[in-house]
Formats: sequence, C-alpha cells, structure tokens
Amino acid sequence: MTKPTTKYRQTDKRRSSIVLGVLLAIILMATPFLFYLYKFAPSDSKIWETPFGTIESGEFKSAQIYLHALVTKLTFIILTATWFLTSRNWWKYAILVPLTMFLFQLSGVINYKISYIDEFDFWYSIPVILPIIFLLIFISYRISKRSKIAEQLHQEASEEVRKLMSDEL
Repeated sequence: MTKPTTKYRQTDKRRSSIVLGVLLAIILMATPFLFYLYKFAPSDSKIWETPFGTIESGEFKSAQIYLHALVTKLTFIILTATWFLTSRNWWKYAILVPLTMFLFQLSGVINYKISYIDEFDFWYSIPVILPIIFLLIFISYRISKRSKIAEQLHQEASEEVRKLMSDEL
C-alpha cells in the first residue's frame, strides 16, 4: 500500500498562492500607471489612432478627456473588485455598492452617445444596491444578536465554573 502524496498537493497550493499573490501585487502596482495612461492621448483631437484600435471621444471634447474618464473608472473598478475578491470579512458584500456605482459610471463613459456622465448612474444602480444594503443590515442584526447571546452564555458558564470551584474548595 502506498502513502498518499499530500506533501506535493500542499506545495502546489502554496506555489499557486504565491503566484496569485504576485499577480495581485503587479495589478495593484500597475494601477497608478493605468490612471495616468490618458496623458498619452492627444488633447487636440477627438480621434486617436492606436495599435490596439481607434478611440473616439464621442461627446467629450478630446480623446484625452475621454480616456481620462475611462481610465479613472477602470482604475476604481480594478481596485474595488480586487478588494472584494480578496476580502475575507463578512461585510465584503458592502464593497459591491461602490463597485456597482463604478460599473454604471463606466457604462456611461463607454456609451459616448449620451451627453451626461455620472448624473443618473446612482438612480439606475439603486435596484442593485438596495438588496445588498438590506442583506447587510439583516446580517449585522443577526450577528449582533448572536454575539449578545454568546456573551451571556459565556458569563453564565464562567459564573457556574466559579461556583463549582468555590464549592470544591
């Protein structure tokens, strides 16, 4: 009978965890550079030809202003999505509220046929945000209720132990 090879599985998990951490660090370090990417766009033209394709500014005055709005929203989306995906706290779903807002704002920037940006995005995101807020309030209420019960049980158990210890002495 052969032994299971758990040692190699643990090493693979550790290695993949390190690789994931390095990729996450690279993404986080790249966000300031992504934020200033708009400076490469022409400030006097509404169209910018790049090796990746053509960028049209739509209702924006120039390709640089359009790219600034686009990159700002993308930077915030990357940061909040990273925060959401790496958070281990119970309240991590609260991060979905600003993430939803940024996604609606990004859709407003990308849809260049509209002449307003960030004006009505909040109202469009309310159907997504409200259930998250209610769920977080419910979870918070349940956790606080359980913690009070646990604290009360701990006090009662401590008191019972003290009584038992004093009776034995």
